[in-house]
Amino acid sequence: MITEVGRVVAVQGNQVWVQTIQASSCERCSARAGCGQRVLVAVSGGRANQVLVDNPVAAVVGDEVVLGIDDRLLLKASLAVYGMPLAGMLVATVFAYKGLGAGELVTVLSAVAGIAAGFCLARGWQNGRGHRFQPTLLKVNPVGTI
Repeated sequence: MITEVGRVVAVQGNQVWVQTIQASSCERCSARAGCGQRVLVAVSGGRANQVLVDNPVAAVVGDEVVLGIDDRLLLKASLAVYGMPLAGMLVATVFAYKGLGAGELVTVLSAVAGIAAGFCLARGWQNGRGHRFQPTLLKVNPVGTI
């Protein structure tokens, strides 16, 4: 389970908006040289992120909470986001070049169309299972106790 600490900033029905801020743990991480998260934090200036999650434990504005997402679900989502477009590009390229005997320009355009189709497939697959890939609110602590 991958966890992150955040603070409830708004309540919306039976859901809450949780604001998380990148921790300074990036500097101690052994994978920091090749980590995409560190690059994103550097680009965004370490700004806070907000996520809407279900509120089964009645958290209120100002509460510090722990969010979590299952490692396997995160891996599946990552494979879908990266793998489907790559597979779409490869299939379209091979089909255009070998199957149709297309020239270079048509093959390149087919590769671009394959990537786009892969992204659309990944998005449709995620929308069908979107709620499952959301983080869950694991624990609520009164302010200052985490």
